[in-house]
Amino acid sequence: MDAREMVESIKMAKLLEGYRDLIEFFTDRSNMRRYPHLYEANACLLLRRISDKYNRPVSLAKIPEEEWQFFSHLGINLVWLMGVWQRSPNSRRKALLDLALRQEYKRALPDWSAEDIAGSPYAIYAYSLEPSLGKVEELAQLKSNLNRRGMALILDFVPNHVAVDHQWTISHPEWFVQGKDSDVHDHPEWFFPSKTGFYLAHGRDPNFPPWTDTAQLNIYSADLRQALINELLQIIEVADGVRCDMAMLTLNVVFSNTWGEIIKGHSRPENEFWTEAIRHVKERRSDFLFIAEVYWGLEKRLQELGFDFTYNKQLYDKLRYSTPEEIYNYLESDAQQPKRSVYFVENHDEPRAITAFGRERSLMAATIIATLPGLRLFYNGQFEGRHIQIPVQLVREPKDNVDSEIKQFYDCLLGFSNDSTLHEGEWKLMKADRAWDGNESYKNLLAWTWHHDTHTKVVIVNYSLNPAQGRLKVPVPEANTRSITLVDELTSITYIRDPDEVRSQGLYVALEPYHAHLFNMKTD
Repeated sequence: MDAREMVESIKMAKLLEGYRDLIEFFTDRSNMRRYPHLYEANACLLLRRISDKYNRPVSLAKIPEEEWQFFSHLGINLVWLMGVWQRSPNSRRKALLDLALRQEYKRALPDWSAEDIAGSPYAIYAYSLEPSLGKVEELAQLKSNLNRRGMALILDFVPNHVAVDHQWTISHPEWFVQGKDSDVHDHPEWFFPSKTGFYLAHGRDPNFPPWTDTAQLNIYSADLRQALINELLQIIEVADGVRCDMAMLTLNVVFSNTWGEIIKGHSRPENEFWTEAIRHVKERRSDFLFIAEVYWGLEKRLQELGFDFTYNKQLYDKLRYSTPEEIYNYLESDAQQPKRSVYFVENHDEPRAITAFGRERSLMAATIIATLPGLRLFYNGQFEGRHIQIPVQLVREPKDNVDSEIKQFYDCLLGFSNDSTLHEGEWKLMKADRAWDGNESYKNLLAWTWHHDTHTKVVIVNYSLNPAQGRLKVPVPEANTRSITLVDELTSITYIRDPDEVRSQGLYVALEPYHAHLFNMKTD
């Protein structure tokens, strides 16, 4: 090899080194993409916790590699860092003065002070990294660090509103819902006077009072739509996907129902905003993920418009308030729908699972959502059994003891649900039957199987306060099966069953209240 060839060889080696991590990321991501695991963390609290752990200030790009090893070990595919964008000074002032919020701060952090309060992460001042988290370029570095480990970075996108002191309120007041004198007279709480002399509306969910630290964007404005798309096209450079806040509020029909009387002079666009936005982004990055926070039964509509995954609040509510039989009926009715739901038992909007459900029930609810086909969302602190819900304005959290038993349970659960069978396999709901005449406790059992290649996993949950017995028609190969071996990955107990009995009568199951079997099933 001569000198010129050697130089070219070195150049090629460096080029391949630069692309190796990216290639590995997409390879790993394609393997886990069907039903990924997402971990949500408040960016400010995460960095503070890591800084305290290492006794030095840590910025986003400087998070030690072993911290990402922890996420990777858990089988996390997507990391959603909530609250990375620049916070609004006006929102912070309002957060400090709001009496209801002050009570929430006191509940969560009794010794809170003004230094512990920031503006709401959903009253965005600018889609630029919050300076307290690091330098602007650190988002791209963070994305690269995650991608090297086969994980993707998810950030927030808020299409409905911006902070009241966002630069657009001055430079482009025509991009906002504006109120006439009569509108302001009839609904004074809906509007605020901007620096340009216009009365602009606050962002609003029609079922609740307005968010007074926000300004309502006019999604009917073509220029505004383009401006939002431009923001998304910037975000794709530093993230692998977006979690879209209250995504249904920008649907034409919802926007019309909310603001129709105020914007009578604006014609309704022919297309939905999401149709345009998702198309523009996917043309640049076809792998970019769109995740919708959505309610009111509009999940399917947003999936039709191009969202990869949509919140499933219905299942959360059923797990919290309904009977096992009602949960089964819901799963059965939804079984033929595309598995593009986001399942969760807690997030930053909901109370801590251990508080909302109770300790044992919360673990069974987590077992259910972690083993259904869809995107499985886990919230920072969930694996440790944390009790305290933190208002999004707090940038310091209280000490909350780790529950070692809950942590051990989640280690087992994630070890089970991280198996490729539960990501690439086929899911099938099972109907329990009576163990014997007169015993109705089988109705409290929820069960399903996963099958991939030659691997079968069986999930059985007693989602009730009482012991439950039942029989389940677990699929068994017809030919040459001498025995069935079931290893419970929660307890490490092995059960041997006769295949003829399972075929004819079903697999007998007896579970204590709020207990589960996570079976690895093999046939001999």
